[in-house]
Amino acid sequence: MRFLLIEDNQALANAVIQRLSLDSHVVDHAADLTTAWAYTATAEYDLILLDIMLPDGDGRSFLEQHRSTKSRTPVIVLTARSEVSDRVRILDLGADDYMVKPIDFAELEARCRAVLRRQTGAADNTIRLGEIEFDSLAATLRVNGAQVELRTKELRLFEIFITAPNQIFPKSYLLDRLFSYDVEASENAIEVYVGRLRKHLSGSNVFITTVRGLGYKLECQ
Repeated sequence: MRFLLIEDNQALANAVIQRLSLDSHVVDHAADLTTAWAYTATAEYDLILLDIMLPDGDGRSFLEQHRSTKSRTPVIVLTARSEVSDRVRILDLGADDYMVKPIDFAELEARCRAVLRRQTGAADNTIRLGEIEFDSLAATLRVNGAQVELRTKELRLFEIFITAPNQIFPKSYLLDRLFSYDVEASENAIEVYVGRLRKHLSGSNVFITTVRGLGYKLECQ
């Protein structure tokens, strides 16, 4: 998953990025609203973590404008305000959830998972398709009942495919979702990871198809 963290406290931002990176998530960091708007204009995110008090404005104005664009990207607000009225306003402006600072990182991870599950309509972390079973929380893939070990980027790439089977994903889109702005990578990397996933899926009725000139899609026979 690719997250956008909008937070001006560098120490907190570093801690959040480090913690989420352990789960193989890609995290772009914006320390102000200007940078955040630039990022959202050029990339698609699975989740936004939004601070309220920022150097060039109020995070609530970002949230309000973000929702006015009809974007469905979920937003978790990180706030130092604990008053009920403040939390109510945050939710009314379109936040999917909020956390009061100081943040417990285990709780942050759990809230991220819960929001993402609601976004996809899933009741739990396990997705079943044909002869495979994928658990994004446990980072496990079972093919015909046998567990397959996925490396970091393989895991996140497969997560993209299995949450939208039969959807065609261009290489450029997959590259954007797997790597942050500060990492240089080419579309050849996507070809390598797709090749590895195909080997993992061999022997099952689920496979990754190349749609010439368009990209890849996950299918089930």
